[in-house]
Amino acid sequence: MSDSNTIAACTADQNGAVPGEPAKQDENSKRGNWGNQIEFVLTSVGYAVGLGNVWRFPYLCYRNGGGAFMLPYFIMLVFCGIPLFFLELSFGQFASQGCLGVWKISPMFKGVGYGMMVVSTYIGIYYNVVICLAFYYFFQSMTSLLPWTYCNNPWNTADCSGALNASLANVTTSLVNGVAEVVNRTKRTSPSEEYWKHYVLNISDGIGNFGEVRLPILGCLAISWFVVFLCLIRGVKSSGKVVYFTATFPYLVLTILFIRGITLDGAINGIKYYLTPQWEKVLDAKVWGDAASQIFYSLGCAWGGLITMASYNKFHNNCFRDSIIISITNCATSVYAGFVIFSILGFMAHNLNVPVSEVADHGPGLAFVAYPEALTLLPISPLWSLLFFFMLILLGLGTQFCLLETLVTAIVDEIGTDWIIRNKTVVTLSVAIVGFLAGVPLTTQAGIYWLLLMDNYAASFSLVIISCIMCICVMYVYGHKNYFRDVEMMLGFPPPLFFKVCWRFVSPVIISFILVFTVIQYKPITYNDYVYPGWSLGVGFAMAMSSVVCIPIYALYKISRSPGATFRERLKNACKADPKWGPALREHRTGCYAPMASEGETVEARPLKEKEELKEELKEEEEKERKDDISLTIQGSNGSTNTATHNNPNPSA
Repeated sequence: MSDSNTIAACTADQNGAVPGEPAKQDENSKRGNWGNQIEFVLTSVGYAVGLGNVWRFPYLCYRNGGGAFMLPYFIMLVFCGIPLFFLELSFGQFASQGCLGVWKISPMFKGVGYGMMVVSTYIGIYYNVVICLAFYYFFQSMTSLLPWTYCNNPWNTADCSGALNASLANVTTSLVNGVAEVVNRTKRTSPSEEYWKHYVLNISDGIGNFGEVRLPILGCLAISWFVVFLCLIRGVKSSGKVVYFTATFPYLVLTILFIRGITLDGAINGIKYYLTPQWEKVLDAKVWGDAASQIFYSLGCAWGGLITMASYNKFHNNCFRDSIIISITNCATSVYAGFVIFSILGFMAHNLNVPVSEVADHGPGLAFVAYPEALTLLPISPLWSLLFFFMLILLGLGTQFCLLETLVTAIVDEIGTDWIIRNKTVVTLSVAIVGFLAGVPLTTQAGIYWLLLMDNYAASFSLVIISCIMCICVMYVYGHKNYFRDVEMMLGFPPPLFFKVCWRFVSPVIISFILVFTVIQYKPITYNDYVYPGWSLGVGFAMAMSSVVCIPIYALYKISRSPGATFRERLKNACKADPKWGPALREHRTGCYAPMASEGETVEARPLKEKEELKEELKEEEEKERKDDISLTIQGSNGSTNTATHNNPNPSA
């Protein structure tokens, strides 16, 4: 191992790969760092573990073969999820920059960073609306009787039939006829569904009919954004403390609900429905596509959040270890949440004398209709409802923290003036206010239509394209050997061979498969029986393309501004790493990133090829002159001649 690698391996903080380095040496006083490693891990877990783990994965699992779905799911985790997670963490940590600043690695691809910002903006807008709905249900659960328990409310229709009423009707019918009968309730409308549609949303007849703003939801949206702002008022210094609660308490709630769920009648049937393998579905390409998409979306790849959170790590932090811990925790949480959801749904199906498939749902339908109805069947139902919606709030906030911090960090890093760094709180407040105002249309009577439109289009195939281009840029434009050496300099050890192969070949192939699968399996969005009009689908595609189009637009702009007599020369210069690319702190810029300029001049990084040539030159000089101080005239990468004085004849030291 070279001297530089030895130093890198031996100078890590307590939150890094190897202990021994004083805490102050790795502190980035300009941007700040996590208080300790636990804060970063908990924040990343909170970011990755979100609402999708509870309301999407269990549904995908039972729809795609139950336990058989676990096979493609974990294969995709190993070959795509964890490698991409590690790539993004190491990318952000090495440069200590957000999703825009890291593209000094190849400036032509900075449009990828802007695409990540656009995606995070869309998700941040509608995600907080979902959180505000959870806030609303949380407040409505503070009562002795949940308002969606019975059908005797002003908003209920003649078709309403409560779960408790249906259960009593079944018992009465059985007693009268002397035989066990199953009442056909497939046509019934539950009180929780009518409460959701006719009271909470007061839903309009179409996406174009906005109607009025639902003031209670608007108020909850304001509360949601205010909470997010307060938790990020000091950036990662404040959010790092909040996640001790927001990232851990949901697991306590899940455990409480799980213990309660498995003690109920019919819970085993629900769990069997969730896990019973249908191995024939493993041969279905759609199952593999769903598994890959769920891994990709659930881990938060290509949102920019992973890069942002890792940028606040100390330079020698072991992000390889972190990526494995966080990825496995995320997927284990999804599986665990499935037991919690289906044990309760099994109990509900048992009470209604219907198959589990008739009560199973996903997305908002699970969180705000099916599961709340099941909770009405439990003793002390308001308590379980409070716990469930509080869990949803915390799961949502953990992701929302990172989405907002991604945008704020990108803006602050890009502008980079002393004023904006000192007044980062003002930027955070401004982004929160804009996010709140952008979310107001989603609180109207047509808001649910727009929310689902954004959920289906704003962060679908665009994420796949962004991630694929990121892999290509890092591995093939910047160069895999260069990046492997960067990671080794940062961690003290090279990336394992498995990750090298995945980064270069396997993960890009899987990402391409996800893209092709998404295109082939595309179906126009619907909401229950409502079919979205053509113009709204056009708006959805426009949202999806708005993030992708940033990539070619910025690439053309960068090529046009790059020096060169021909297009090929301009293209080559636009792809070349910026001289400022590399570790942010001067003490970490060793080896090929060692400063080449005298004090007051721009610090440049030496290309790896020049580094090897320089070593040979210095060895020859060392043989001729055995002195402590050697002055060398070195040809700089910009063509100018600079004089650098080295106290050590070995530039790698």
